[in-house]
Order: sequence, then C-alpha cells, then structure tokens
Amino acid sequence: MAELLASLTPRQQQQTEALVALQQQETHWHADLPVLILERCWLRLQSVSVADLAGVLPPDSSAEAPELVRFRELRQQGLDHFEAEEICWQEFGRLDCSQALRRFWEAQERGNHGWTFSAYLHLLERYRQQLLAEGPTPIPLLILARQGSAEHHRLQWCWP
Repeated sequence: MAELLASLTPRQQQQTEALVALQQQETHWHADLPVLILERCWLRLQSVSVADLAGVLPPDSSAEAPELVRFRELRQQGLDHFEAEEICWQEFGRLDCSQALRRFWEAQERGNHGWTFSAYLHLLERYRQQLLAEGPTPIPLLILARQGSAEHHRLQWCWP
C-alpha cells in the first residue's frame, strides 16, 4: 500500500488509512462497506458504498443481454452461426436480437475500460471473501483509466 499511498495527496492518504483502519472492525458483509475510486486525472479520491458502486460507476452489461447469452450457448452446443441466429430470432424476435447486438457493438466502440458486469461481480465476490477470511481486511480501490485511452481500470487492494 505504500507505493499506492505515495501517489495520493496527503489528505487522500489520511482518508485511505482511516478507512482501512475502520475496515478492520467489520465482521460481516453488508451494503455500506466502502469502495474507493481514484480519478487520477483530477486527483479525486471518492469513497462509495458497495450498494452505490454500480450507480456511480455503471458496469457494461451489454454482453450479458439474454439474446447474446443464448446465442453463445447455442454456438457452444455446436450449432453454426446461422442456426444459432435463427433460433435466437424465433425465441426473442429479430428486432430485440438486433438491438442487443447494436448495444453491444456501441459499448465496444465507446470502450468500457474493462469495467464489465463480470468484472463488477468479481470485485464484489473477492471483497466478500476477503472480508469473511481471517486476518486483516483490505478495501478495494478502483483506479480509473484515463478517458479516451484503451487502458483498463485497475483494481488494487488497500491493506492495513
């Protein structure tokens, strides 16, 4: 954590250390646990609750659309592209399939910096596991990628 703290302002370092110290008193998983978000360009460190994280930093769930999930399942079952597409059109309708695919493509063009629904769920699960494990409990810190860059948001853990 020393390397991470060195990149923060003195006030942010104190804020982080205080939150990490408070975290050590937690013994159960709940929605008010803190998640830190660092916007490097603005030198802004924000603490949000687990409950508010998806609202503050919405994960890209376009790949999780039921139409696309079903298409991938059919392809994994061995159906060719056209057969899988035809079945999805029958089950969901051609318009809904097209809209799901368009939303996915638009999200790919915009970029999501790796902050997908899967990454969001992974953070929550790992946080929960670390909280319930014996020993010190860290706080997750999401370091946001610079806008317009192809880099991913980075997840680090602030340990006591």
